Amino acid sequence: MSGVGIGQRPENRRQKVIKSLWAGIWLVYLSAPVVDLLNGGHSTGARIVGWTGLVGFVVWYMLLLFRTGRGDRTDVVLGSLAVLAAESTLLALTLGREWLVLFVYVSIASGAALPLRLARWTVPGASALMTVLAFVVPDARSFLGGLLIPALLGGFAMTGVRELIRTTIALREARATVAHLAANEERLRLARDLHDLLGHSLSLITLKSELAGRMLPGHPDKAAQQVADIEQVSRQALVDIREAVTGYRRARLTSELAGAQVALTAAGVAPELPAEPDLTGVPEESESALAWALREAVTNVVRHSGARRCTVELLRRQTLDGQVLELSVEDDGSGGPGSAAAPGNGLTGLAERLEKAGGELEAGRTRHGFRLVARVPAGAVADVGSGA
Repeated sequence: MSGVGIGQRPENRRQKVIKSLWAGIWLVYLSAPVVDLLNGGHSTGARIVGWTGLVGFVVWYMLLLFRTGRGDRTDVVLGSLAVLAAESTLLALTLGREWLVLFVYVSIASGAALPLRLARWTVPGASALMTVLAFVVPDARSFLGGLLIPALLGGFAMTGVRELIRTTIALREARATVAHLAANEERLRLARDLHDLLGHSLSLITLKSELAGRMLPGHPDKAAQQVADIEQVSRQALVDIREAVTGYRRARLTSELAGAQVALTAAGVAPELPAEPDLTGVPEESESALAWALREAVTNVVRHSGARRCTVELLRRQTLDGQVLELSVEDDGSGGPGSAAAPGNGLTGLAERLEKAGGELEAGRTRHGFRLVARVPAGAVADVGSGA
């Protein structure tokens, strides 16, 4: 089950509930005001005021915490904190010493919702106001030692959490920018390479086409030779383009493992992935085939399985035909891409891709989910038989 990452705003009701529960755990220290309302001997009117004030305080406090790390106007936050501090003062003076604990939450909200340049003043300010009230409210001095340290430490600790969240947000945005720039650079590089590959060939085809057109009436044999040259040049250009595109589309196992981590986590599936693999001596065709197998398997897990956990293993095995590299992807879901008797188009295409690389594919239901195993030669293809 996925939660809300640091610096990531809740995007749906489930994530909002998770963050609310995480922040609400610390509201347990409000048990003192609750017990005071239940057993403090207050009048009915005082209890109504107390319950109304306590509920309003908690709602206001939670709203401030949910604004943590956002670029909101500080005057709005300062005004909200002033309202919390005034409400805490009124409740402490009216209902007694148990209500001084509200200032701890005022201090924590200050550290969470304000930048450090302001929080370094508001956190001690809330603590100082609590100290003054402790000398005014009857029998409240004994509570001061147990509340002053949590107020100061909690408030300044939340300033660190706020800065961590802001830094995480900045890093996430920077990473997205770098990825966008890298994609643009890759497109530009592909455009340059295609221009270099096709520029000469197309120019030559154009020139020979013009020559063939001029020779056709009087010298058909020479025109035929030019047409044959055009065919040869165009075939070679087609080969060059295919090689270029194949090189750009070649999948890498390391990149696919990183992509699987992101995809599974985003889908709420707990991933168990191997460390960065040692692919020394592994042919590019074998690595590419395993990378496509991993992508197809993870896609099926995310879209169809309904799994909560996915385990990926990558092993080298010694067989009679030589070393093989084995990739297994297993989930605990109830769905799957299809039965072994009627595999989906994705698995059919994957089996054909593995077969071209000298490997094989196994996929089917297990007792607790679905398992896909792909094997490819780990050495030179020539050293591995077709039954590898």
